[in-house]
Amino acid sequence: MTIQEDDVVGKAYDARLMRRLVGYLRPYWRQVVVALAAIIGSAAGQLAQPYLTKVAIDRYITAGNLGGLKGIAALYLIILVSSFALDYLQTYTMQMTGQRIVFDLRMALFEHLQRLDLRTYDRNPVGRLMTRVTTDVDVLNDLFTSGVVAIFGDVFTLAGIMIVMLSLNWRLALVTFSVLPLIVLVTQWFRRNVRESYRTVRTLIARINAFLQENITGMATVQLFRREALNFSRFDVIDRQHRDANVASIFYYAVFYPAVEVVGALAASLIIWYGGGEALKGTLTLGALVAFLQYAQRFFRPISDISDKFNTLQSAMASSERIFKLLDTPVVIERPALPAARPAGARGHIVFDRVWFAYNDEDYVLRDVSFEAAPGERVGVVGATGAGKSTIINLLLRFYDVSRGRILVDGVDIRHLDPAELRALCGLVLQDVHLFSGTIATNVRLGNAAIDDAAVRRAVEAVHAWPFVERLPQGLDSPVAERGSTLSVGQKQLLSFARALAFDPRILILDEATSSVDTETEILIHDALRVLMAGRTTIAIAHRLSTIQDMDKILVLHKGQVRESGTHQELLAARGIYYKLFQLQYKDSPQAAAETR
Repeated sequence: MTIQEDDVVGKAYDARLMRRLVGYLRPYWRQVVVALAAIIGSAAGQLAQPYLTKVAIDRYITAGNLGGLKGIAALYLIILVSSFALDYLQTYTMQMTGQRIVFDLRMALFEHLQRLDLRTYDRNPVGRLMTRVTTDVDVLNDLFTSGVVAIFGDVFTLAGIMIVMLSLNWRLALVTFSVLPLIVLVTQWFRRNVRESYRTVRTLIARINAFLQENITGMATVQLFRREALNFSRFDVIDRQHRDANVASIFYYAVFYPAVEVVGALAASLIIWYGGGEALKGTLTLGALVAFLQYAQRFFRPISDISDKFNTLQSAMASSERIFKLLDTPVVIERPALPAARPAGARGHIVFDRVWFAYNDEDYVLRDVSFEAAPGERVGVVGATGAGKSTIINLLLRFYDVSRGRILVDGVDIRHLDPAELRALCGLVLQDVHLFSGTIATNVRLGNAAIDDAAVRRAVEAVHAWPFVERLPQGLDSPVAERGSTLSVGQKQLLSFARALAFDPRILILDEATSSVDTETEILIHDALRVLMAGRTTIAIAHRLSTIQDMDKILVLHKGQVRESGTHQELLAARGIYYKLFQLQYKDSPQAAAETR
């Protein structure tokens, strides 16, 4: 399968993406209104403070009116306390809202990931998908908590300061605004350069996660083949690139904020120079001059904030592009709009009707495969590696859809069935057993409340797993580590049999189910299989011919085609592919000599 690379996002703002993001904000519009009102109220308080300073100086200090000065000071204190309360309200409200939106996004992503077909996982490393659900969603949290709503406060503050300064003295205001071209130049340089570093950081985070997931999962292989030094050097390259990208963004921040401060200081010097002259002429009051200096300090702060929020916006656009690309990945294997009419009671009748399938384009793995498994019939499937045996299982369980032809279960094309309904009919035992962190019991019942502890124990006993479970400190409640790492391969295999038996499937599918156990355990499993397969339609894939010799029918696959079909004795008598496979496996055994004579 071709591994998909992350696309480079070229837009700093995408209206289409923003509309979708705002859609996640819409359920919390009341909280947004409260936060917006708090931001505007706080900004109004910030605008009032320098004006109160002007009034205090011009009206009361110069006149020596101490009583009036106390009133202004009290009002100033009230505004400060109110601004603090409003800032707290805005911060708390948007942080809570942001966390709720992050929760909604993560749940939507996880729900969608569970519905996607296996082709998606063939093309995307697990680490990259983890980055979508973790890091990229966290970036959107920054957008919602300190970007979308807070930017209105900055714009309101800027507009308010400009209006107040122009109303106080339009000439001095224009002198102050003369430094704005410098701010524009610095801001444009900052935005253009930091955008590229953000893109690189986001891409490299995904690569780091993918690399870590792959190598931590395969640590036993890494250590066995002594790849530690090689993997360290490869990770060193990716990690250095990530570090350098972050250092680059730090450089741009280190230049930008001091540059804004310098421009602000230049504006203050112009105010002192021009405004001081006007004050000496008597055309500008001392209070207005002090207020201008305070407004100038407040004027450049929201400009810096808006520039910083641009970076949050840019990063959010890049993350949302990847998140929505994943959410927009079509669910190929999905529930049909109109459920098919089913005969009463599941019988487990399977028909492959001229099935063709290719994982990639026209590179067919199965070619015109047709066979039938009657209800309760046991069918073995053998063939060389790459013949298409496991693909038959993937198609029957509808992990993939056929390229041509059809598969029928109880007379219904499985593409017309709800995948959940189809899979509920089947029990699957794989060679590579996947256990989840939890307990022995939870790994057998897998969340099915209908399977109680008594049913779990019966299933464990039936497959001869009880002896080893009983020796565990807590029996069925003994903890199971991630991927079942505390259990042996054979023990995990026995638990997978117990799991299949506990769910009581109508169709039993075995994929090399006994290849990972020792001979003694295999004998025990054969006894359990007789109980497990009784009355169930069974399809068993095996390399060991001994595990399928007593099947009702054996299919021999060769290069994606069913080349032979029959019982064990019939296939030996035909002296074809099966006969050769049997001779290769048992060439030195008395059984082979007796049966092939």
